[in-house]
Amino acid sequence: MGANAQTSVPTFTAGEILTAANMNISARTGIPVFADSTARDAAFGGTGEKTLAEGQFAYLESTNATQYYDGSTWQAITADPTWQSYTPTWGSTGTAPSLGNGTLVGTYVQQGKLVTFRAVLTLGSTSTIGTGQYNLSLPVEATPGGGSGGNIATVNGTGWVIDASAGGYYFIRADILDSTTSVRFRLLNASATYATLGSVAQDTPFTFATSDTINISGTYEAN
Repeated sequence: MGANAQTSVPTFTAGEILTAANMNISARTGIPVFADSTARDAAFGGTGEKTLAEGQFAYLESTNATQYYDGSTWQAITADPTWQSYTPTWGSTGTAPSLGNGTLVGTYVQQGKLVTFRAVLTLGSTSTIGTGQYNLSLPVEATPGGGSGGNIATVNGTGWVIDASAGGYYFIRADILDSTTSVRFRLLNASATYATLGSVAQDTPFTFATSDTINISGTYEAN
């Protein structure tokens, strides 16, 4: 714990003596400094401590992060958020596919509740394609939408499925949540008078095989 770290955020009562030590806590830090989030959470609301409320700031030594309290949770202050890696999970609404020796990589960046993500799935020779409509897991839990099942269009994503053997490129949408942690892909079907949306599945828009890929990127609101 560093020289500026606090274990409480004191509050004063009428007639209480204000000591030099009390003043030094405020003068030296400006924003209260804590060893970690556990120390931060323990510093508010106890006897003689400040009540935690919207607008409170804190600095954590463990992560070198400045945070603010929005009335319900602590939020990070980041002027320039950085991209981070995550490992998506490939799933379906039927028999689960298996990645085998394929590759599946993802990256994301989050600023406040706005999450932007990218993911690329490439099938290998030992990948199995399963059955049902495909989905990928999200890096951060999403806010549920409205409509039937509460899962309508809370992700705004687009991408491509690529048939490596035939050189076919198919535009897809990613906008339906199977849950708050995974997003389903949909094709644009141009066979009708107006474009409609169809599912991306083990045999749609082609039968998936070695070296075929799904590329997706999008944004959504974190829960």
